[in-house]
Amino acid sequence: MRATLKDIAEAVGVSIVTVSKVMRGHGDIGQETRKKVLDKAKELNFRPNLAARSLVTGKSSIVGLVVPDLLHPYFVEIAKSLAATLRKNGYYLMLSSSEEDPRMEEQEVEHLLALRLDALVVASCAPTVPKLFGDIQDQGTPLVLLDRSFEGFRCNFIGSDNAQMGHLATRHLFSLKRKRIAHIRGPENSIGRGRFEGYLKAFEEEGLEPNPKYVVGTSTVDVDSTVQGRDAMKRLLSLKPRPDAVFCYSDPIAIGAMDAIVDAGLRIPEDIAVVGCGNLHYDEHLRVPLTSVDQGSTRIGVRAAKMLLSILDSKAAPSGKPTIRRTIEPAEIVIRESTRR
Repeated sequence: MRATLKDIAEAVGVSIVTVSKVMRGHGDIGQETRKKVLDKAKELNFRPNLAARSLVTGKSSIVGLVVPDLLHPYFVEIAKSLAATLRKNGYYLMLSSSEEDPRMEEQEVEHLLALRLDALVVASCAPTVPKLFGDIQDQGTPLVLLDRSFEGFRCNFIGSDNAQMGHLATRHLFSLKRKRIAHIRGPENSIGRGRFEGYLKAFEEEGLEPNPKYVVGTSTVDVDSTVQGRDAMKRLLSLKPRPDAVFCYSDPIAIGAMDAIVDAGLRIPEDIAVVGCGNLHYDEHLRVPLTSVDQGSTRIGVRAAKMLLSILDSKAAPSGKPTIRRTIEPAEIVIRESTRR
């Protein structure tokens, strides 16, 4: 049977209250007593019953994170830095994937809420704001939207300036004297629209009209991204004249696009220059290192954790109407061989 607080208390010769205070980190217990309790707890393989504790304290010390894909390096890097920052402050991350399915996203969120977590972070794949998100806010559970926001929905948010990302990428390709610049688009959400708007703005600044044939979409962006990028690039290569540059919605899509270009016997960047988005950790180790727009995934994870901690602290203190927090991380382009002459 699992050891209990009572077992530790009897073995050490102190009260259950004293053992409980030691386990919760109270500072009014002497060092000698604390050491005896902790040593005995380790000897008995004691593990706190967090579910029981949360019923008493109203706090689980758990933060939930739901992302579209657990394989996408962008979300992995965010989860890693988010978890590390929360851990330093006594909170732990529970991670889940929606597999780019809005119905599964709702199920995963409901499951996490049933665990009485303290806060929730969601990179939503839903095309419109789910009613569930409004219900969560009404119930008082802190909610932070990550990477993807919904127009008209007031909610804590942290993400990138997607219009700036699209603009930086396309302006860089124009600086290389490329004119037939294609774009492999993302989904019809705030991210995909923002990056496309930045692409269009760069054309406007050049006094040029983008060729609509050079803009192609993908059916999914976080699942099988490389395959989607390869297929989209094959469609672009069939055009006459073919593009001389391509700005891709994400790095995995760009990697698929580069595979298609090389398979067609073309050179990168001499024949077609390629820019991705995300600046993921493997970009410089590719056969042709990828130029990419850095959206600061590690910084976003750290900032998301600090935002959550601030929200949880303000929730613990008496206050009026909660403040909506919004953080936009600036982007910068990292130039590598896929655009370097």
